[in-house]
Amino acid sequence: MGPVIGVLREDWADPAVPLPGCATAGAAGADIRANLPAAERAAGLELRPMERRLVPTGLRLAIPQGFEGQVRPRSGLALRHGLSMPNTPGTIDSDYRGPLGVLLINLGADAVVIAHGERIAQLVVAPVVQAEFVEVAVLGETARGAGGFGSTGRR
Repeated sequence: MGPVIGVLREDWADPAVPLPGCATAGAAGADIRANLPAAERAAGLELRPMERRLVPTGLRLAIPQGFEGQVRPRSGLALRHGLSMPNTPGTIDSDYRGPLGVLLINLGADAVVIAHGERIAQLVVAPVVQAEFVEVAVLGETARGAGGFGSTGRR
């Protein structure tokens, strides 16, 4: 079993919206749902083509030190509607205790309505290693060297 994530609902949040959870036994990510303010619940939240919106979840998380939350797009929403995240994956640090919002962008040709309670992203909890950065005079050699974007070919 992995780490325990403390979840606090915002005072305004709808308690009927499920907490993040994995849809299947083999799922790597827990589904995160839109939890819209009461005035927006019936109509949902519309995203026009190329529009970005921060979609509220009504949650705050307590991720244990040594872990992070990676917020990732849902593949089905990307395939069917062109919805993605412009900062994918979004990172939730272990010391952040503010509201959890999911930044979505509509890359599709049509407007999309996000329904209250709809699954909008996935949360993957992963261990974190904090590296130490040290200035050096020279870097070690590798077979790839300085080859960057596309340097290894298409196939």
